Amino acid sequence: MSKLGIPGLAPELEAELTEGMARVESLLLSHIQGDYPLVEETSRHLVAAGGKRLRPLLTLLASHYGDKNKFGVIESAVVCELTHVATLYHDDVMDEAKLRRGVESANSRWGNTVAILTGDYLFAKVSALLADIGPEAVRLQASTFERLVIGQIMETQGPRAGEDPLEHYLGVVADKTGSLIAASARFGAMVSGAPAEVKETLTVFGEKIGIAFQLADDVIDIASESHQSGKTPGTDLREGVPTLVTLNVMKSTSAADRELIELLKAPIKDEVVVAQVLNQLRTHQALEQSREQLQQIARDARTALGPLPVNDVTGALFSLCDAIIDRSA
Repeated sequence: MSKLGIPGLAPELEAELTEGMARVESLLLSHIQGDYPLVEETSRHLVAAGGKRLRPLLTLLASHYGDKNKFGVIESAVVCELTHVATLYHDDVMDEAKLRRGVESANSRWGNTVAILTGDYLFAKVSALLADIGPEAVRLQASTFERLVIGQIMETQGPRAGEDPLEHYLGVVADKTGSLIAASARFGAMVSGAPAEVKETLTVFGEKIGIAFQLADDVIDIASESHQSGKTPGTDLREGVPTLVTLNVMKSTSAADRELIELLKAPIKDEVVVAQVLNQLRTHQALEQSREQLQQIARDARTALGPLPVNDVTGALFSLCDAIIDRSA
């Protein structure tokens, strides 16, 4: 497995991506610097904690279908990662999360107000980069940010009367996660001057792989006994957040699942009960059903790549689909 998280990368492509990601990392850290030490400290908190960097990596991969050396490629990769990190500060406040990317969440360390304002600060730094890239980049960011916000509102509001909760959830995931990953791929193609059909293909692929990425995290939150997702296993249970696995359980009509379903309807605050529910879910058919649904969406993502030319970059995108499935195995 490559250090970039994609198996089987061609050596030359891996070297180019590694160099590009080093430039992304450098700009990420330098761009959040400011005149206020506390703001810089809080901003660096999650940026320096790392993360998978899937979004900027996808931007760099997509740029290889055009001129990967054009101005704006590295900048747009940073835009995507900073946007993602900014939303994490806000998400952690809403979810009252204690841990993020394996470190104490900003809201736990500095309080909700500072965490929210840090997210806002990062959005301001994103805007400065976008202004240099150009109006088309600003429009893409605006439409993406709109979907991020709508997705969060839909999640907060919950499904409408008569709406299938699982379908509602998949719509939320498409907006909250898929939209930014789709934009990450589109940025790379757009800024590098890739052909229009390639840009559209990569956008469709990005959304599907983004949905798969979140659903893999849903499975990991239940199935993993480690901090593989950067969160404590069972975090979603403690917060009462519906996920692919729990929504599949909720569809059950079996009398044996009634007590479990009642527990899943609200946040579980008792750690003993969390451990018991995790054990039940790890042997429940809903977990395997969730894995099958995840694999189908990953297959859809692979199918979306069909129109792309056969080359090392397209091969890397296919491998990325495999890597996401492997995370949840």
